[in-house]
Amino acid sequence: MAKARVERELDLRKPVTVWRSQDLLDGRPAESLTMILRTVGCRWNRCTMCGFAGEGAPAGAEDLIAQFENALERSSPEVTVVKIYTSGSFLDPAEMPVSARDEILKRLAALGIKKLVIETRPEYVTPETIEICLTHLPTEFAIGLETASDLIRENVIRKGFLFQDFASATEVVHRQGGRVKTYLLLKPPLLSEGLAMRDAIDSARRARGFADVLSLNLCNVQRNTVVERMWKRGEFRPPWLWSALEVLKSVPGPIVCDPVGAGTRRGPHNCGQCDDAVAEAIRTHALSQDVEPFHSLDCECRSTWRDLIELEEDAFGAAFI
Repeated sequence: MAKARVERELDLRKPVTVWRSQDLLDGRPAESLTMILRTVGCRWNRCTMCGFAGEGAPAGAEDLIAQFENALERSSPEVTVVKIYTSGSFLDPAEMPVSARDEILKRLAALGIKKLVIETRPEYVTPETIEICLTHLPTEFAIGLETASDLIRENVIRKGFLFQDFASATEVVHRQGGRVKTYLLLKPPLLSEGLAMRDAIDSARRARGFADVLSLNLCNVQRNTVVERMWKRGEFRPPWLWSALEVLKSVPGPIVCDPVGAGTRRGPHNCGQCDDAVAEAIRTHALSQDVEPFHSLDCECRSTWRDLIELEEDAFGAAFI
């Protein structure tokens, strides 16, 4: 009964959110428009850190087109990059009906958009789905690999696919002439800070040969997730921003990071005093790819972060991977 009331209150003709920012286009900053469309949600819906399923609703093709049109009202002639997120897979016809997908692609092509970024799981990547997108406009296909470790991905994150599935999907995209963005997760649950940092660095290096750009996602505490339950019991802390800096410094670009929720209890954070400065440096790096400004960042809490990593190593070791 309560669920039915919530669904009636949702306006299925308006997107979850829309915002303007900048993204890289041919290695240079460009104006971008990002929209999150309210779909039925991810068909997999089992990942331990993902709470996006709670945003799902029974939106049909006409609703999704209306949401897209609503989001375009925030655009401008300067926008050359459009990112469409659905909290699942844009290429899944059960989530994004074919008629809505084709209409959206056609509209973007008519607007002269230079790059489209969409998200998908590997199982929806086929020569046909990739070609449909690329026929209309240059497309970057974002895949959430999260980690190069099958052990962590399967048993900790519960993504439901192997590294080889990811690799095969990227080969399909590249054969068709598309680009691949690979999401990597810093600090899945059950990993210590140091182990999570090393896993992210190793994963980035292993994924580099399959991706045109890497995106480091810093784990935050989303509602109604396994991670949230652990966090409430004091069993999980979001990653330190210092750890993100170490990963970004250790991996050849292009690698981008948007520290969502930085400085909050549920988001990646340091001590509270330096969070804004470090988060802003991370966002600036995403456009410049220059790590030099990182070297001037410091705070008293940095020694605490180092001590924590050493204590965790002494207590638990690094045997998980």
